[in-house]
Amino acid sequence: MKILLDSCVWGGACKELSGYGYDVVWAGNWSKDPGDKEILQLANKENRVLITLDKDFGELAILDKIPHAGIIRLVNLPARKQAIYCHKVIEKYKEEIRPGAIITVEQDRVRIRPPE
Repeated sequence: MKILLDSCVWGGACKELSGYGYDVVWAGNWSKDPGDKEILQLANKENRVLITLDKDFGELAILDKIPHAGIIRLVNLPARKQAIYCHKVIEKYKEEIRPGAIITVEQDRVRIRPPE
């Protein structure tokens, strides 16, 4: 699976997720932040699932109908556990992670908004 980690996600998650075999790009390594809309568009163009802490991406996807390859939003997870939560969710819900889907991950629950 190809992943784009938003810059707000802990940078160490990039190495950890790569260790699980994912193709990972971390926006925190970029020289400048292009903005949420451009990040979402780039992730879609490269067929990468966007992993973020930012709820604005869901609003862009739903309200502005910007196409995307899938969004995983992490809510109140400790930074150093973000990668393991992502890996577990990706493994358990790999069929649900597809273009247009938004998955919200909290410590004690996962919510899935399937594509329309």
